[in-house]
Order: sequence, then C-alpha cells, then structure tokens
Amino acid sequence: VQLQASGGGLVQAGDSLRLSCAVSGLTTSDNFMMWFRQAPGKERDFVAGLTWREAKKRYADSVKGRFTISRDSAKNTVYLQMNSLKPEDTAVYYCASSREVQFTTTGARFWGQGTQVTVSS
Repeated sequence: VQLQASGGGLVQAGDSLRLSCAVSGLTTSDNFMMWFRQAPGKERDFVAGLTWREAKKRYADSVKGRFTISRDSAKNTVYLQMNSLKPEDTAVYYCASSREVQFTTTGARFWGQGTQVTVSS
C-alpha cells in the first residue's frame, strides 16, 4: 500500500493550492480517505474525508466552505482543493486511509508522507 501526497508549497494569504494523494494497493475495505494536518508543536488534526464508493464528504469546521475534498477513481487519486488560505492553515498535510468513516489518527490504517503548506500573511 502506498499513499503519495504532493502539491504543497509557499503561498500568500488568500491564495489557493491543490494537494494530491496518489493511492495504490488499497483494498475495497479501505473506503475512507482523509487529509490531516499538523502544525509545529501541535497535534495532527483531521481536515477532510471522503468515502471512495459514495463520495460522502466530511470537513473540520475550520475549513468548511474553503476546502474541498474530491476523488478521481480512474486515477486512484484524492485531492484537497484549498481556497482562501490563511496563515493558520500552515502545516504539514498528510493523506491517510481507514476502513470506515472516522476522524482520528489512531483509526487510520495507512499514511502518506506529508507535504508542507506554508501560508504567509
């Protein structure tokens, strides 16, 4: 199983970025794909999640209305479109998978490497 995150970078407040998570080797039982983020000195927090089959989506309150999670099943890729970025969105972003809808790091089965997002004011 491999999750490969990419797309991070340095942007200014108000800008947009799209993160990608290329997925390989997952079984159909790993139905929930998630994005987490971890800022320096803080815990890793849930950002957004999506079920592969039904495309049902969940968001943390802090990103609702600004971030959109989506998937391209043909490309086995999950995206996180981030608009109206704020300095407080600065973090390392990780993609992860789990068997069911859940929002904790302990419930994730597989993790990608992180991609750094830095938003300057």
